[in-house]
Amino acid sequence: MGNQTITTDSAASMTLADLDQQLDTSAQGLSATTASTRLETVGPNTIQHGQKQSQLLKFLKNFTSLMALLLWVSGFVALFAGMPELGIAIWAVNIINGCFSFWQEHAAQKATDSLRKMLPTYVNVVRDGKVTQIDAEDLVPGDVFQLQAGNAIPADARLTEVSSLQVDESALTGESLPVFKQATYAKGDGKFALQNVVFAGTIVTSGTATATAIATGMNTEFGKIAQLTQNQKQTTSPLQRELNRLTQQLSLIAIGIGIAFFVLAIFFVHYPVAKSFIFALGMIVAFIPEGLLPTVTLSLAQGTTRMAKKHALLKDLNSVETLGETTVICSDKTGTLTQNQMTVNHIWLPSQEYTVTGTGYVNNGHIQLHNQDFPATQDPDLARLLDIALLNNDTQVVPASDSQSTIKILGTPTEAGLVIVTDKAGLNKTDQLKATPRLAELPFDSDRKRMTTVQQAVDDSRVLYTKGALDGVIQICDQILDGGQVRPITDADRTAIDSANKKYAAEGLRSLAFAYRTEAKTVTPDPAAYTIANAEQHMTFVGLAAMSDPPRPEIYDAVKQCHRANIRIIMVTGDSALTAKSIAVKIGLTSDQAQVITGDQLDKMSDEELQQAVKGEVIFARVAPEHKFRIVTMCQKNGEVVASTGDGVNDAPALKKADIGIAMGVTGTDVAKDAADMILTDDNFASIVAAIEEGRTVYSNIQKFLLYILNSNVPEAIPSVLFLLTRGLVPLPLTVMQILTVDLGTDMLPALGLGAEKSEPGIMDQPPRPRKAHLLNRSIIWKAFGLYGLGASVISSLAYFFVNSTYGWPSIALAASGPVYREATTMTLAAIVFCQIAAAINCRTQVSSVFKIGIFSNHHIIFGIVFEVFLLACLMYVPFLQGLFNTAPLGGVEWLILICIPIPLILLEEGRKYLVRRFMHKPQATMA
Repeated sequence: MGNQTITTDSAASMTLADLDQQLDTSAQGLSATTASTRLETVGPNTIQHGQKQSQLLKFLKNFTSLMALLLWVSGFVALFAGMPELGIAIWAVNIINGCFSFWQEHAAQKATDSLRKMLPTYVNVVRDGKVTQIDAEDLVPGDVFQLQAGNAIPADARLTEVSSLQVDESALTGESLPVFKQATYAKGDGKFALQNVVFAGTIVTSGTATATAIATGMNTEFGKIAQLTQNQKQTTSPLQRELNRLTQQLSLIAIGIGIAFFVLAIFFVHYPVAKSFIFALGMIVAFIPEGLLPTVTLSLAQGTTRMAKKHALLKDLNSVETLGETTVICSDKTGTLTQNQMTVNHIWLPSQEYTVTGTGYVNNGHIQLHNQDFPATQDPDLARLLDIALLNNDTQVVPASDSQSTIKILGTPTEAGLVIVTDKAGLNKTDQLKATPRLAELPFDSDRKRMTTVQQAVDDSRVLYTKGALDGVIQICDQILDGGQVRPITDADRTAIDSANKKYAAEGLRSLAFAYRTEAKTVTPDPAAYTIANAEQHMTFVGLAAMSDPPRPEIYDAVKQCHRANIRIIMVTGDSALTAKSIAVKIGLTSDQAQVITGDQLDKMSDEELQQAVKGEVIFARVAPEHKFRIVTMCQKNGEVVASTGDGVNDAPALKKADIGIAMGVTGTDVAKDAADMILTDDNFASIVAAIEEGRTVYSNIQKFLLYILNSNVPEAIPSVLFLLTRGLVPLPLTVMQILTVDLGTDMLPALGLGAEKSEPGIMDQPPRPRKAHLLNRSIIWKAFGLYGLGASVISSLAYFFVNSTYGWPSIALAASGPVYREATTMTLAAIVFCQIAAAINCRTQVSSVFKIGIFSNHHIIFGIVFEVFLLACLMYVPFLQGLFNTAPLGGVEWLILICIPIPLILLEEGRKYLVRRFMHKPQATMA
C-alpha cells in the first residue's frame, strides 16, 4: 500500500488512476493475499469502544464506596464490642447491596449492548476480480466494494461508479435529508460535503454504487470522533458526591455522639472504662444508617425499571438522580420533537388549494377541499399531480407486519410522504406502474434540484414527469395546467406560485413543485436517448405539495410540563431557521420572539457572546453536531445542569460533556450510545420528561428515607441521655441490642418501601433543586431531630415510665433488672416501633396529604409495617429471642396503647402539611 495516511480530501480530488496507485489497488480489487497481509497491518475494521473495565473490578467497586467502607468498619466495631450477630448482619447488608447494585448495572449494560447495530456484518467486495461476500471486519483500505439501498457503509470510501445514489449522513452531520452522491469531485460546504466520498456509519437510502475503501476502523471519520469521545474522563455523579458528603456528616455525628457518651459514662456515671467503651461503640453503630446504601440502590434500581417501561434505558444507576437536577435540555428536532415522517399538509394548484388530514406515515387521512373530502378523480389537475408524486418516486413504503411494528421506508422521507398522500387518494403504486411503466430516469442532482422520469402512457405515448425544488422546476416550464386546460404560463401565474411557496415557507413547510410533458413515441423512439437537455424543456407546471415533519402528538404536554418545572429547552437542529422556529413556536417550545442562531453565526460568536445567548430564548438552526459540544459547554458555564440528545457520531462529544447524555436507541449510532448516560428506545422527547420526573422522584425518596431513618435515632438516644443525666438513677430504657433491632430489623423494610414511593403530586411543578442543595438539609434535620424525633422520644419515655408505674413507681425505685425492667424496656422498644409506623406513613409525602395518594397504595410499606409488628411480637414471645434481646411479653392494655400511638401522630402531621399547602407552598411560575 503506497500511503496509509491518505486523507478523504486528497482521495476525493485526485484522479482514480492516482488513487489506485496510492492505495496499490485497481478496479479488479485486491488479491486475497494482499488483503490478508494488509489486514494484519491496519487491523480489523471495527470501532473500539474504549477500554472495558473487567467484570471483577466492576463488581468490587460496589463494595468500596465511602458508605460501604463505613459499614465494613461498623461490622468490625460490632465484633470488637462483643456483638458478633450484629457485625455479621451489617456485613450481610453490605454484601447483598453490592451484589444487587452490580446486577442492576450489568442488566442495564446488557440491554445497551443489545442495541448495537450500526456497522454492517457483511459486505460485497471485489477480490481477485470476483465479487465475494466477506465480514465487514475484514475490509481493508484499497478494497473495492459494492453498495445498494439499505446498506450501512462499512468504511470511508471514494465512489467510482454511481447510479442514483442517496446517502443518509445524519449520523455525521445531523441533517435528516439524504445527500445525493456522484462519482465526480465537488467540494461543498462543511467537513463531510464531498460528493464523491461516502463515510463509515452512514446508510444508503437509494441507488447503487461501487467504491474504493480509503480508511477503515478507527482511522475513519467515525472512528476518529469515537476516539476523541473515549478520551474524555468520566466525572463523579452529583449523587455519588452527595452520598460521600452525607456519609462524612453521619460518621462525624456518630463518632461525636460516641465520644460524648464514652466520656459521660466514665466521669458522670462512673462506669468502668471497658463497659463505657462498649456502650459508646454500641451508640456509634446505632447512629450509622445501615439501611442507607441498600435503600439508595433500590430507589435507583426501581427508578431505572420504571424509566425502562417509559422507553428510557439508564446505563448507570447514579444517572437516575442526576436527571432530577436538569435545568436545560439541548434537544434535536427531527425524530425527537417531531415524528421524522414527512407529511404532505397542503396541495396548491392554480385553481384550488387542498388540505390533507392525518399526520405521519399513515393513510387514514383525507384530501379535503373546504373541509370536505374530495375524490382525486373529480379534479384532473389534482389527479395529474398525484400521478407525478407516485410515479416520479423511487421510495417504497412497506406496511407493518404486525400491530407492534412500524412501517419500513425504503428510500427518502420526502418521497415516502408523497406515497402516503397518494394512498390517501386511493392510488396504488403497483397498479399505477403496471398501467404506466417507467422507461427511463434522469436522477436528481443538487445543481438541477429536480428529478425526471419517462413513463409509457396507456395510448403508447410518452409522459415525462418532473418534481423538485420550485426554482429548479419553474425555469423549465412554459405552460401551466389550470382547471384541466393547458395554457401558456404568465408573469401573474409565476407571482401567484411564488407567493404560495413563500407562504408555506413562512409556516415552516417544505414545498415540492410538479410538472409534466407528453410527447409521441416517435419523437424519441429510444428511451435511453432522453437527456436533461432534450427531456427537461417545455414542461407544464401542475402545482405544489407543501409538507412538514409533524410534531409528536405527546410533545405539547411534555413541553408544558418542562415549562412548569422551570426546565428550559433549546432546540439544536440541522434544519433551516424558518422550519426550526415554526416548529418551536407551534409546540410551545419558545415564543415568536426567540432568537434564531445559525451555524455560520455561531462560528463567528465569541464564547462570552454565546454564553449570554443561551441564557435567553434561543434556537440553533443549520448547525452541525459538533456545534452542540460548544452549546452544552456554555450552558454549563452558566451553572446549568444540561441534558443533551443526539444520535450521530459527531454528537458523541456533546453527549459525554453533558451532565446527562441521551442517545437515540432507534436511529442512534454505537458511538452515541457509548457516550450517553441514557438511551431512548423510542427516540421520543416525552420519554426524557418522564425520566426527569423519575429522577426527581428518586431524590425525593432518598430524602424521605433519610428523614425516616434518622428520626428513630433520637428516641434511641434520649433514654441513654436520661441514664447519663440522672447518673444511672434512670436505668437504660433501651439496651444496645434493642437499639440495633430498630436499625437493622424493624426499620429496614418500611425504609425500603419509601424508596419505592411513586412521584408525589406536583413534583414537576417545582423548579429543579439548586446544585448546592444537599440531601441532609435543614428541613430534614428539623423534622428528624425535632418534630418527629422529639415526639417519638416523649412517647417512648412515657411508655417506659408507664410500665414502671403499674408496678409502684414512683413509690418504689425504677427497676434496674428483672422481669419489670425487661417489660419496661420492651414497652419502650415497642413504642418506638409504633412511632416509626406513623413516621413511615408521614414520610411518604412532603407536602401532599397521604390520604390523597392513598394510605394503603404503597404495598411495600404496608408489608414492611406488618413485618415489623410480627418481628416485634417474635421478640416478645419467643423464649430464645427474649433472652438475646432482654425482652418480655406485654399485656392487652399495653398493646391497646401501642395501637393508638400512630393515629394522633399521623393526624398532627396531616394538619401541619395542610397549613404548609395553605399558607407557604405556592406553585412556581411557569415559563412563557
